[in-house]
Amino acid sequence: MSFYQTLLNATETERNNLMSQALITQGSTGNISKATYIAFLTQAYHHVKHTTPLLMACGGRLSGDYEWLRTAIGEYIEEEMGHQEWVLNDIATCGADKEAVRNSTQIDTAASHETEMMVAYAYDMINRVNPVGFFGMVLVLEGTSTAVATQAGETLMTSLNLPKKAFSYLLSHGDLDVGHVAFYESLMNQITNEKDQATVIHAAKHFYKLYGDIFKQIEAKTMQ
Repeated sequence: MSFYQTLLNATETERNNLMSQALITQGSTGNISKATYIAFLTQAYHHVKHTTPLLMACGGRLSGDYEWLRTAIGEYIEEEMGHQEWVLNDIATCGADKEAVRNSTQIDTAASHETEMMVAYAYDMINRVNPVGFFGMVLVLEGTSTAVATQAGETLMTSLNLPKKAFSYLLSHGDLDVGHVAFYESLMNQITNEKDQATVIHAAKHFYKLYGDIFKQIEAKTMQ
């Protein structure tokens, strides 16, 4: 069995727990409010803005044995740069203040505790534990995107009566990440060190919970 398939099998429970959350299931059918969608975008901005810095940090910490993975990270960086601005533009198109989100000027526009914890864990994994573990986060974020992003964007466009340009983040990531997942699979299957494999699985399990906590916080705040 390939390591990628082993990784999927080992994290199936955590993945199912995430995908069964109300915000994801209702969002995929268009059954959430505009306020909830804006809250989702706000937290997305506060972790997406770290994607490129995290990739750079990961690449810089890898050993020489992973030069091939460092090269792949360069490709990821090229594709991910600036995506936080897509999120901000979606927020503005929804009628909210994107600069308030960028600058975190109010409690509703700042990163939640749950978002801060996920981002902090990612940096800690890279800098303290094992930079290869960062690819546990990649599994969670890209896998979730391919599963629900495009469908959610298309249904919410209708249910919220918002223009397509309010969904550039969701629609683009649903499409982009289909290719990314195939690329990711090829990378994971090149990781043969058992300790590094175990670290990716361990990290992915934690990232599923941490990402799920972000959705739970948004749900508790806006879907009551």
